[in-house]
Amino acid sequence: MKILFTKISIIATLTLATANLFAQHVSPDDKYNRKEVMIPMRDGIKLHTIVFTPKNQSEKLPFLMLRTPYGVNKYPSPEKSEYVKDMAEDEYIFVYQDIRGRYLSEGKYEMQRFSRDKKDTKSIDEASDTYDTIDWLLKNIPENNGKAGMYGISYDGWTSIIAAADPHPALKAVSEQATPSDMFMNDDLHHNGAFRLSYAFEYAFMEEISKTDSLYRFGNYDTYDWYLKLGPLSNINKKYMHGILPSWNAYTKHPDYDDYWKRQAVTARLDYPRLAIQHVSGWWDQEDMVGPQDVYKFLEKRDTNNNNFIVMGPWRHGGWSRGEGTSLGNITFSNQPTAAYFRKEIQAKWFAWYLKGKGEGKFAEAISFQTGSDKWKSYATWPPKEAAEKNIYFHANGKLSFEKPSATEAKTFDSYVSDPAKPVPYRARPIEETYGPGSRWFFWLTDDQRFVDNRPDVLTWQTDTLKEDITITGNVAAKLYAATSGTDADWVVKLIDVYPQEYKKEPKMAGYELMIVDDVFRGRFRKSFTNPEPITPGKVEEYTIGLHAADHVFKKGHKIMVQVQSTWFPIIDRNPQKYIPNIFDAKESDYQKATQKIFHSSRIVLPVVE
Repeated sequence: MKILFTKISIIATLTLATANLFAQHVSPDDKYNRKEVMIPMRDGIKLHTIVFTPKNQSEKLPFLMLRTPYGVNKYPSPEKSEYVKDMAEDEYIFVYQDIRGRYLSEGKYEMQRFSRDKKDTKSIDEASDTYDTIDWLLKNIPENNGKAGMYGISYDGWTSIIAAADPHPALKAVSEQATPSDMFMNDDLHHNGAFRLSYAFEYAFMEEISKTDSLYRFGNYDTYDWYLKLGPLSNINKKYMHGILPSWNAYTKHPDYDDYWKRQAVTARLDYPRLAIQHVSGWWDQEDMVGPQDVYKFLEKRDTNNNNFIVMGPWRHGGWSRGEGTSLGNITFSNQPTAAYFRKEIQAKWFAWYLKGKGEGKFAEAISFQTGSDKWKSYATWPPKEAAEKNIYFHANGKLSFEKPSATEAKTFDSYVSDPAKPVPYRARPIEETYGPGSRWFFWLTDDQRFVDNRPDVLTWQTDTLKEDITITGNVAAKLYAATSGTDADWVVKLIDVYPQEYKKEPKMAGYELMIVDDVFRGRFRKSFTNPEPITPGKVEEYTIGLHAADHVFKKGHKIMVQVQSTWFPIIDRNPQKYIPNIFDAKESDYQKATQKIFHSSRIVLPVVE
């Protein structure tokens, strides 16, 4: 492999390519006036901000603010944005801001900047920048009602919840949508300690190689090949980046759950809901599905004023912000416009109450679009108290059943050979670059899992055809009893809804294998994420793997399936299957085949609602 660019040529090329991003988009028929300002922060740095005010404003209005690293100069007048159109029709003062060090804002960018030391009056963080922005807006934008709200998806959701952790008194409501919560335990960069290679590398490059979003040029349309030929993770810096990406360098220095990751976690920065907070999560969010659920759970324990709410729907990352939401990939939802419903009936009404006092102000604790049944549901608690744990067990001959295996059968196992040189792709090839042209990244969690059927390194168990509906609502977990011939191993578990082989409703969906929940666990962390240990070859150990939440009905006539494998490439880096204290230091010779055994005492713990 050869280096595609030098550092200087990369930046020069990308700077030219993004020069036209700063063209202003203003139309005579816009319903809002546009004002561009540079707002000073407490340390003198100025942040580029766009303020939209209604042309025919008739009353004092609250601010609705979004702070982002992705550039705001091309944002259209709010009534022309699907995401906020319903709120724009109700009228707000919309504020869009480039965060520190990105696009047209001054200062130095730090990915997920750590919280400041409040004892130092000159220190800054995203919460202080938000505070200073709101303070300036209140004093300099006329006809405001003294209230502000924040919203945003992904990084913008993270800036929102960080602002809520240390809010300006005028900040009254925050809708964090798809915020990451703990980058070692879940979401963008790791899952249960397993490193999300392709996303982590491509995102770090995109955000840190220049002030504007930039794509790495792989030279391979199928990035599976590029990452496989990459070899050990150390080759990212040795052959390509040469230490110029600060975040990537940090990943290599912190392979375990140390203070770096603990300080970065959102929950470490929160105490209790200081204002109204709405958490929004997608069942098939390929980036930050877990974050909103974890942050909701953390704050709910400390919510004494009914300020904490959660909304979950059948969406990909940010899928609720655009389109009708009647389908996702190949999956349809009985023609229900789930995304449009969220924007109009949930998001708009929630902000109208908290910022304007409009409406009844009655909101369910948890709102969920239940998949399978395709119905909106409301719950007094999340997870609902009526859900009861029920085990579904692995049996010999690929059988999955609620019947507990006998003591004799529990000692038997199925096995496969995991070869890091031939890893199981996480989605059907070609695997386009994450945000590149034609990428299918956005829908892969709904992909038909038959693409790995009959692979010798993927084990499958399934039930008989269901004679009645089975509803699961709440958190799903896997209890694996497994052994490996290596000294480290990854365990990937997928819970799947198998459609009938004859499906007249949608013939193309006949036999479809739809993942409902899934995740990966790196074996070295089975006892501690802070102090990993090698696995004893051949020793049977228990691995508890949280597969996170679902609200789904396995319909009569369908089957329930479980798949287990040890590679999921390149979304998850290849485990050498030989214990290396820092996996970023592994050498090519460390990667080895391993025989994996899954015992029939293994099970999936389902939250079944009768």
